[in-house]
Amino acid sequence: MRRVLPVVPLLLVVAGCSAPTSPEVTFYADGRTVVVKPTQYCDLRSEDCDVDPEAVGVLRVRPGRPVQISVPGELAKSAWSVKFTYRNAAGEPQEPLRSKLFTEREPRYAYTLVLPNRDDQLESVEVQQYGARIETSTTGAFDFVARGTWVLSVDDRR
Repeated sequence: MRRVLPVVPLLLVVAGCSAPTSPEVTFYADGRTVVVKPTQYCDLRSEDCDVDPEAVGVLRVRPGRPVQISVPGELAKSAWSVKFTYRNAAGEPQEPLRSKLFTEREPRYAYTLVLPNRDDQLESVEVQQYGARIETSTTGAFDFVARGTWVLSVDDRR
């Protein structure tokens, strides 16, 4: 007599072996939304990394308009911040700025990026999640190394 093994348990084992997906960040501006995968996503020590330079999102953002950013729970319950570049009304690049650091002590699931002046033009946004690795900068300060980076490139055509 020949035995027939059930197929269902085998399918469950195969499905259970798939790698977890990288978290995604949602950017919203001017009535449009883009969901972005990380351009870099590493282990907690920021050593073993997956890199995808094509994962950059693009949104059209008019001068002075805010950008709303939503992050999933695994980011909200970790250390993360928003870094952005912009230029003033005369088209002159300004020093990049950064939001405050959000941490697991007060999880933050959303952030609204508002530019310093209403005529400023946003150029790019990076959501950066920090890992456990710390490095010393050239000034002697300590910097957390980004574990994950989600990038939004701004289309500023009018």
